[in-house]
Amino acid sequence: MNNLWAEYTPLFANGVWVTLQLTFISSFIGLAFALPLAFAALSRNPLFSAPVSAFSYFFRGTPLLVQIYLLYYGLGQFSAELRQIPWLWNIVKQPYWCAIIAFSLNTCAYTIEIFKGSFRNTAKGEIEAAIAMGMSQWQIFYRIIFPSGFRRALPAYSNEVIFMLHGTAQVFVIALVNLDILGVARKMQRATFYDFTPYLIAACLYLLITFLLVFIFKKCEKRWLSYLQTAH
Repeated sequence: MNNLWAEYTPLFANGVWVTLQLTFISSFIGLAFALPLAFAALSRNPLFSAPVSAFSYFFRGTPLLVQIYLLYYGLGQFSAELRQIPWLWNIVKQPYWCAIIAFSLNTCAYTIEIFKGSFRNTAKGEIEAAIAMGMSQWQIFYRIIFPSGFRRALPAYSNEVIFMLHGTAQVFVIALVNLDILGVARKMQRATFYDFTPYLIAACLYLLITFLLVFIFKKCEKRWLSYLQTAH
């Protein structure tokens, strides 16, 4: 048993690192695109809002697993065409970056809806006060709507990051199968024929990461939403 732990502890440590990479890189990219897209989704001009709504509807309406298949295996049908664009082919041919793209697009779609609702629910009094002070629409957005909406969206967004963490386990369908936490557990199960221990270890690691994420977001909420507590 000691030899078993000595062999798989470094593998699980690397699995945690890969899982964290997939989670945080995807969440960061998704958030970076979701914020301006959420603002576009609120536009009264359908040229801006309709494409964003279609994008959000597609990625929220289809399973993440199907999206991974489409990106990793589906794009393989167009390998001849993609090879004509070397930089793009170098990205999509690698399972790691296909997973990052799939996760980023998926979390972006959900994050758009989170922030769209939060921006829309900005108190009318705040906006009216900004208008009375002579602020432009852009100033109203980045001085009033964005900071206020971002703080209110934080609890819902923290759940989305945790969902993204759990979603990374689905990379087992591509060549990252032995690199993330679940992949290492599957590898250990096949090598040792232990059906319970490997997945219990994986579950504990996911729980530990989830606990740390909840702790971090709770600290952020306590700091950035403290004005709501004092108001009551």
